Amino acid sequence: MTDVQRYARDCFRGVTSDRLGVELEFLVFDADNPALHVPIARTASALPALPGGSRVTFEPGGQLELSAPPDVLPAAVAKLAADVDAVRLALARAGLRLGGRGLDTLRPRLRQLREPRYEAMAAVLERPHGLTMMCSTASIQVNLDFGEDHHARWERAHVLGPVLVAAFANSPADGWACGRQAVWGRLDPSRTAPVAQSGDPAGDWARYLLDARLMLVREAGGLRPVLDGSAFRDFARVAGRPPGHADLAYHATTLFPPVRPRGWLEVRYLDAQGATEWPVCVAVVHALVTDDRAAGIAMEAARPSAHRWADAARLGLADPHLRRSASVCFAAAAEALPRLGAEPSLVARVRAFASRHIESGRSPAADQMEEMFA
Repeated sequence: MTDVQRYARDCFRGVTSDRLGVELEFLVFDADNPALHVPIARTASALPALPGGSRVTFEPGGQLELSAPPDVLPAAVAKLAADVDAVRLALARAGLRLGGRGLDTLRPRLRQLREPRYEAMAAVLERPHGLTMMCSTASIQVNLDFGEDHHARWERAHVLGPVLVAAFANSPADGWACGRQAVWGRLDPSRTAPVAQSGDPAGDWARYLLDARLMLVREAGGLRPVLDGSAFRDFARVAGRPPGHADLAYHATTLFPPVRPRGWLEVRYLDAQGATEWPVCVAVVHALVTDDRAAGIAMEAARPSAHRWADAARLGLADPHLRRSASVCFAAAAEALPRLGAEPSLVARVRAFASRHIESGRSPAADQMEEMFA
């Protein structure tokens, strides 16, 4: 077994519990002049202590990210909700507001962070889409334990992807319901395309790691961007030395497939939602991936659209097949959530979201469009 194969296999060696970790990104706007860029320092200085213990970081364009510690569903949602509320109120007092959308179409791209990683990313990823991804997008990342059957959850997260992209599409731009996903689709596919599904998750991930383009190599003088299109399998030629474990582990952090294994399952294809709507997204994904009964129903409904990533991003729930699949999936999730310990209020919010968006065939992006042209 090669080092890459061993590393890939270890990425699927997660714990067998059912904890949930959530990372929320928010665009931050000036409440009086949304066209202004908000410096990271201004946002950071307004932040309060967070009662739920979320970690605060910033993305290159100043997007605020809250990363909650993993927990079971009810506690994870409750703790993160308390932190979001605390942040929202504190920013409001400072004349700022959280943007409940996945793509900033109002302000020009402006990179605020200059760390070597972001310098390399800006050099390697194609303009203008690389800069847009770094500076103008916001997402929800749902992190799930692999449970007893990592193969099943890995497959579920992929097959359900297009339906969930359509259901939570919230970044309208240039005719796309999920403009954020359209941006990702225009980047280097060796690092953003879905991992192949051959039935061998670790083998598929190992091949993805080897074939993906190198972003940078570590040298004595720092980090050097790799601009000639070399893949990780070319590392020894590019760097003049064989890759070590640290090189491979860092390379993996520069890859952004819709679903990524890291000892847990990262679901990365979801648009950011509003400060009060994100729990619906988290609850539905958790239920459909981790509850076997709900997953069985949802997989049957979603499988015919399993490869329709572009259609889902462009059309959202306006596509009748995706809408019907989403309706089945949301019903299955709502039925499963009480078994997973969800509060009745959260189940009610899932049903209300389904009534407003799924049954009407109106992704959240439709509401954004109405606001833009009101």
